[in-house]
Amino acid sequence: MSDLVTFDSATARQNMVDCQVRTSDVTDQRVIEAMLTVPREAFVPDAKVPTAYLDLDLEVGENRFLLKPFVVAKLLQAAEIRETDTVLVVGCASGYTAALAAKLAGQVHATDPDAALVSRARASLDRLGLASVALRVAAPAEGNPAHAPYDVIVLDGATEVVPEGLYRQLKEGGRLVGVFATGNVSRATIVTHSHDDFGSWILFDATARTLPGMRRVPEFVF
Repeated sequence: MSDLVTFDSATARQNMVDCQVRTSDVTDQRVIEAMLTVPREAFVPDAKVPTAYLDLDLEVGENRFLLKPFVVAKLLQAAEIRETDTVLVVGCASGYTAALAAKLAGQVHATDPDAALVSRARASLDRLGLASVALRVAAPAEGNPAHAPYDVIVLDGATEVVPEGLYRQLKEGGRLVGVFATGNVSRATIVTHSHDDFGSWILFDATARTLPGMRRVPEFVF
């Protein structure tokens, strides 16, 4: 309990932005303000609060993690989220990335396959006055077709497969950002939808834990 009492979240959050986010070429002031405003410790178990702002993938459930702060910041910056955009966050875990997106977008939907994590995310978002984020229990690859198409889709973790089903939930001009571990090197990537075609561009090298159901199926050699 003493760690929770003495933990200075405001200072830790400022240090995270100054030492991890700004130094990673994040210059979008709206993204920086969101990172300074949303308390990351509100989305982690009590025992993990003192480590909430460290430069690591932080475990918030069984084999479920929050993205490193600089990775989520750079992904959100690359997505160029506008105040009028509708955003889908897939594999949202305890809801931190969805909370950041809610500071940037007009409407946010978020999904996760773990009902307990969705419940925790709902409670945390409500406490922060972000009850407008619409949450749903669903596999990451499924997306949320009922409310598609989206201006932006954010993968809140890595994928080892090409998420073509999510591509089809993008609006014309829409962007999908996430960490793609589809080859030998894991890289943050942006996919854009234009004229019924999808183009992808590498953003930066990055690693993240693979989202449930997004692992590559092993090939059997006879």
